[in-house]
Amino acid sequence: MASKRPRPRPKQVSRTPAWLPPAAFAGGLAVVVGIFLAYRWYTTPAAPPPLQPNVTQVLVDAISSLPASEFDGIGQGTATQPIVKVSGKPATGPTGKPLVFYEGAEYCPYCAAERWPMIIALSRFGTFSGLATTSSSSTDVYPNTPTFTFLHASYTSQYIDFVSVETSDRNQNPLQTPTTTEQAMVDAYDRSNSIPFVDFGNRYAFSGSTFIPDILAGNSWQDVASALQSPSSPQAKAILGSANLLTAAICKLTGDQPAAVCSSATIQALEQKLG
Repeated sequence: MASKRPRPRPKQVSRTPAWLPPAAFAGGLAVVVGIFLAYRWYTTPAAPPPLQPNVTQVLVDAISSLPASEFDGIGQGTATQPIVKVSGKPATGPTGKPLVFYEGAEYCPYCAAERWPMIIALSRFGTFSGLATTSSSSTDVYPNTPTFTFLHASYTSQYIDFVSVETSDRNQNPLQTPTTTEQAMVDAYDRSNSIPFVDFGNRYAFSGSTFIPDILAGNSWQDVASALQSPSSPQAKAILGSANLLTAAICKLTGDQPAAVCSSATIQALEQKLG
């Protein structure tokens, strides 16, 4: 459940049948591709416009102030557990606190899905500002998955530093580039060359999403936020279950601080699973 980072295209070997003139083959292929793209264009709805900043902030406030009892009741929910233990020099961020590093892209539907639990989990340790709404690519799998972008966001916490890199916009135009240090982290721990990639202080890491984005299909941002208020909803079981997994990894970095978050039986049990 991940998107591969774009790579340079390898040289192509001609597969044109000997009996078919190259021009005719190219023309026929162009027609087939054109029909496919037209079909995708007509059957995939256009992405909704991003929300205004004040509406986005109300949304962020709603999903970052869910009661602890709901997290405890859901536990891991339906989230998978791709987080693995890694070894390396402990990574710290700009202010010297343990670093949580994220790399993704706005076009990537798996990144789109994973930003929901990331924002929720990180909000248990600090505060975001400047988050904006966006949608994943209209032409990728799980088109127009509603999400946020970290592109112009900032994060403050007394426990951790959070650094994000959004490499491309939803049309795969370049945005941000990892630093040399960040790229070394990616090279060391992202063996599948996939996004999203998240590193927790070089102690834990994972790539891919912790749930399948299809549960967000056809949802607006408000639909998802509303579903998170109901512990029995598929969205809550996946997103809040994922948020608990991410929370447990962060608690490992902070020495189980703050206690109000990390001392819960749910988080302690998930920390044991992480090792």
